[in-house]
Amino acid sequence: MITKRNNFSRGLASDGEPTSEFFKLKKILTKEKFISLRNPKVIIILGQTATGKSSLAVKIAKNIGGEIISADSRQVYKGLNIGTGKISQKEMRQIPHHLLDVANPKKHFTVSEYKDLADKTIKGILARGKTPIICGGTGFYIDAVTKGVVFPEVPPNIKLRKILEKKSELELFNMLQKLDKRRASNIDAKNKVRVIRAIEIVKALGKVPEITEATPPYKFIKIGLYLPSDKLKKKVEKRVKKMFDDGLLNEIKKLKKARISNKRLIEFGFEYSDPIYEKVVSETLKYAKRQMVWFKRDKEIKWLDASKKIDLSEIF
Repeated sequence: MITKRNNFSRGLASDGEPTSEFFKLKKILTKEKFISLRNPKVIIILGQTATGKSSLAVKIAKNIGGEIISADSRQVYKGLNIGTGKISQKEMRQIPHHLLDVANPKKHFTVSEYKDLADKTIKGILARGKTPIICGGTGFYIDAVTKGVVFPEVPPNIKLRKILEKKSELELFNMLQKLDKRRASNIDAKNKVRVIRAIEIVKALGKVPEITEATPPYKFIKIGLYLPSDKLKKKVEKRVKKMFDDGLLNEIKKLKKARISNKRLIEFGFEYSDPIYEKVVSETLKYAKRQMVWFKRDKEIKWLDASKKIDLSEIF
């Protein structure tokens, strides 16, 4: 699915102000170098928020003939634009972008659903003779695709969810620890939706089964972007200010008018839960740290300092 945006600011996926001056692309990047019937390549642009991932992804796509697949667990939802920093049509620079605005914000969109759509999208892009470029900061989404994760098939238990949703993050995490210590040890305790899903699976199967993996038929080139802490802080501050200037509070009002509950807004994150500038900056920096903890486990990632010029011909 190709999604066009028109008048929203960038942020989480677009990662703040454009950082094109940091990236030096050379014509050595060619379509032929990435398209191969035997071993098709898929480029992954990942890393901390506010490091310029989308800007880099668009530049690469322009040079090699690529299409971009978003890997952001909130940008899949319609109507969550300013708070998630959804890329605008202008910023896309006529490059097709996929997996934006594919879900109803009133309903939960699972990582399993994302993986199914992403797999189909990759095949479609390759069939058109283009290079898939996955870009985003949701590590769980990226791992699901690049590692071929196979998820347990457990249908939603609506009755159980309604009971669990009334509990606090700490109560839910403690419950999961008692039910399945192994799963509790590697889950984001502050991700209420994910913890509830884990409990739901435990209740159905007795425990959360070991996630199995099936090697995808692609060669993944993983590029990670980061910024030194002082520069990251300045970028985040600038981006958060832009969010408020662009109408974050009005966006929240529109969501409420569309009958999105306060409980659901809280689930969407700190940007949508009574946001104030200082709180959003602080929580965004904490989130950036959690992103690095997740991504640092993957030894296949080539890490680049986004504050310096990047010669991509040395990577590919």
